[in-house]
Amino acid sequence: MTRNQDDAGTEPGTTPTVAEVLAAVEQLWPESLAEGWDAVGPVTGRGDSSAERILFAVDPTAAVLDEALAWGASMIVSHHPLLLKPVSSVAAAGFKGEAIHRLIESGCALVTVHTNGDSAVGGVSDAFADALGLRDVVPLARAERGTPQEGLGRVGDLVEPLRLADFAAVVFSVLPAVAGGVRVAGDGEALIRRVAVCGGAGDSLLDAVRASGADVYVTADLRHHPASEVREAAGGGAPYLIDVSHFGSEWLWLTPAAAALGALLGEQGLSADIRVSGITTDPWDFVLTPGP
Repeated sequence: MTRNQDDAGTEPGTTPTVAEVLAAVEQLWPESLAEGWDAVGPVTGRGDSSAERILFAVDPTAAVLDEALAWGASMIVSHHPLLLKPVSSVAAAGFKGEAIHRLIESGCALVTVHTNGDSAVGGVSDAFADALGLRDVVPLARAERGTPQEGLGRVGDLVEPLRLADFAAVVFSVLPAVAGGVRVAGDGEALIRRVAVCGGAGDSLLDAVRASGADVYVTADLRHHPASEVREAAGGGAPYLIDVSHFGSEWLWLTPAAAALGALLGEQGLSADIRVSGITTDPWDFVLTPGP
């Protein structure tokens, strides 16, 4: 939990409204950075309602709503959209309509920070790069409507070279435990220093990875054909590939994002209880692998 209170232990600031939190969210993760196909911003909630308790989560699933509403959350900041595609009905007959009804009936606002959270400074891929100890980090693909520091993916350097196998172990160690684990394509003995990362599905950035000179690319949801073609073109060399959980790669952002929102509200004399969801929303439950 993050509570905005200064080091001297003074009383917390005024509880923000939903509108004030949305303004802070826009300042941290501007909607202008979202990809054209995306659906970000407020989904439910009244701007003049109190936002005393705010929950950060990767996905607005039923289990996350259970957690949020049991805690008495006034607002959920979700990375993934609940309504990515246009709908003609939010009747409670389906799980998305049911979620909308629960949120409204409980007076809980929902805001989506998706690809705008990917591209922003301090966003999803920055959090991933920080967790891996990368330095001199820059975007893999600069945002069309952003600063040079904003854009999709990140690439930077390790302080010291590592064997690919050892680096993969570092990747495994910083991610939450999920069924899929970590998959690696490449020679485990190869030395790597320059690392590209992208939280979430990142095979659309493979050309940018090659252009960046990265020794290895860490992302999620790598499909067979793009991954195979990259490895064939590399002739056994770099870039090597590390495929991780989509949920896990974006989960790393939640804690620094919650802290950033709390700090910004605090600067404005506002205070809210901000919590990161404890629910794992990775969809996979178990995996079978070959024996020794």
